Amino acid sequence: MNVAMMTRVALVAAITAVAAQITIPLFPVPFTFQVFAVVLAGFILGPRYGALAMAVYLLVGAVGVPVFAGFRGGLGILLGPTGGYLVSYPIAAAVAGLAAPAAAGAVRRRALWVSSLAGTAALAVIYALGMTWLMFVAQLPLAVAFVQGVLPFVAFDLIKIGLAALVAVAAAPAIAAASRT
Repeated sequence: MNVAMMTRVALVAAITAVAAQITIPLFPVPFTFQVFAVVLAGFILGPRYGALAMAVYLLVGAVGVPVFAGFRGGLGILLGPTGGYLVSYPIAAAVAGLAAPAAAGAVRRRALWVSSLAGTAALAVIYALGMTWLMFVAQLPLAVAFVQGVLPFVAFDLIKIGLAALVAVAAAPAIAAASRT
């Protein structure tokens, strides 16, 4: 990994920390813009470095830096009700990253389509791990965990995926040009 890629990984981890602070407090899972950042990480960095950016974000938060929603940090957040969502981020970024070659492609319509599909698959990973962990930690039945931890977010998260796909496809030429220099 070269210095330029390390910088991109750190920048995307920082963007995720900022996106976490755009919050509407809901209980037990707040509404944030993290899904946008996670999916965008995969789209622009690819599966390996997108996952690395999310791992860096989680490690920084785990040691206590207040990068999680509501300017919170610490291992307790990862072990709390929202921990499954957070821990899913490296996997979700890797899944979204499978669309990175398409997002960088010249055919915009195809790039948007492939990115949206990969982003939706990444969202499914976030929901599956997050809801499972929420059920375990909060001792909730499946239906309640779904209603509290997934249902209120689906429409907005799909919009965030669409926005991330648009940003990635629009930024792809500049990212490719910067990679060549």
